[in-house]
Amino acid sequence: MGFAYKITDQQGLYFVTSTVVEWIDVFTRKDYKDIVINSLKHCQEKKGLHIFGWVIMSNHLHMIASCKDGNDLSHVLRDFKKYTSTQIVNAVENNPKESRKNWLLWLFKKKNEITFWQPGNHPEEIRTMEFFKQKLNYIHNNPVRAGIVDKEEEYIYSSARDFYNRKGLLELAYF
Repeated sequence: MGFAYKITDQQGLYFVTSTVVEWIDVFTRKDYKDIVINSLKHCQEKKGLHIFGWVIMSNHLHMIASCKDGNDLSHVLRDFKKYTSTQIVNAVENNPKESRKNWLLWLFKKKNEITFWQPGNHPEEIRTMEFFKQKLNYIHNNPVRAGIVDKEEEYIYSSARDFYNRKGLLELAYF
């Protein structure tokens, strides 16, 4: 099982999932989702990250992504998770309106170490247009299946809007 999900081609196209530890619903708050968005923008601008599709759910993030310009996708995802872990935990700590503050900090901070994301990204390499479409459809329908919205294009924290001629929050690359 340890070898089943690995990024073997660092410039390949992958469907990846980043999950919050214990599947905690952290991304019910806009502030925390915006940290993820801003970090992804930074990775796009400075680290060669290309995003083809994405969605932020209450406790996980799905993306179809690749890296160019000699950057390794594994390293970019590692840096993204490390940075967002620290930023989100700091945001929780400094949010006077966070009713779950003590509980969240108890879960995320152990012995002065932050553990926000589960290890790994469960990468699946995309080699065909059929598999790409299947994963993109899965990503875009996630908020519909969860009952958050009735139509995929209504969910702001997803690339689905871009496919309905509505500007999304992140720049997309196209397959």
